[in-house]
Amino acid sequence: MKKVIITAFTAFVLFSCQNDSTESSDSNVSAIAQRGCATQEVFEAQLKADPTLAIRMNEIEAFTSKSILTNRLVNGKIEIPVVVNVLYRTAAENISDAQIQSQIDVLNKDFNALNSDYNSVPALFSGVKANVGITFVLDQIIRKSTTKTSWGTNDAVKKVAQGGLAPTSPTTKLNLWACTIGGGILGYAQFPGGAAATDGVVIDSKYLGLAGSGSAPYNLGRTATHEVGHWMNLRHIWGDANCGSDLVSDTPTHNTANYGVPAYPHYSTCTGTPVEMTMNYMDYVDDNAMYMFSQGQKTRISAIFVTGGPRAAFGI
Repeated sequence: MKKVIITAFTAFVLFSCQNDSTESSDSNVSAIAQRGCATQEVFEAQLKADPTLAIRMNEIEAFTSKSILTNRLVNGKIEIPVVVNVLYRTAAENISDAQIQSQIDVLNKDFNALNSDYNSVPALFSGVKANVGITFVLDQIIRKSTTKTSWGTNDAVKKVAQGGLAPTSPTTKLNLWACTIGGGILGYAQFPGGAAATDGVVIDSKYLGLAGSGSAPYNLGRTATHEVGHWMNLRHIWGDANCGSDLVSDTPTHNTANYGVPAYPHYSTCTGTPVEMTMNYMDYVDDNAMYMFSQGQKTRISAIFVTGGPRAAFGI
């Protein structure tokens, strides 16, 4: 288990230097062999475009650490309204209300320990598995027809001038864009601290909810669970570096991303050779192989919603 200590300088280095290259140059991949999340790459591009973002992120890390140390957690249950923006060219991309609602249902199960596989968490991690205790409510569905075959990860889908849809009330609502991303990417999110004009989560419409055209192993709605985790300030569990840190104290140090359905126990070769928490939602395993958040992740999530936190407006 990791001890998390981060200074402003090391935070800047961490945010500026980590890299997770997963995006393919082919925007029309028909089958995705391994999970691809572009959150880290998008974050690094935002850092280059806006040098002040690193300062804001360092401030958020300092606030998060202080909130964790003083046990300033959310009072009561947070209910997050979700606006789903559907960008479609084909009938298949114009996903149904029922499919969208099924994704909201998955989020509610996964963030409230109501998922049927929650009890599959191994005994080794049973003491740290967490009910995050945040609920989601479908607020609005906005649809827009487009001629674009794919949107990529440059946030064009969020910009009206580029044919997309701007976020609705991003300081008080979680905006989720459903579209064809391309490049082998299932989804990406914006961490707290980024611009309100691009805040939210993007999911490839094939992998949203339980009735999408995408087949196993990405058909259980866990892509959105992973990406919403990023939106709530969670990092990839391997820290986007070999034996890196996800800034959470109760998750084992991972060598790198895990894929597929790893056999348990899967040992890390990092210091202490811990058993990796491959079933954590912030790894890259298949949908049916991820089914838990940790208590440390819950505490980290809680810190962003308290007074003074980057998403405090959701907790009011």
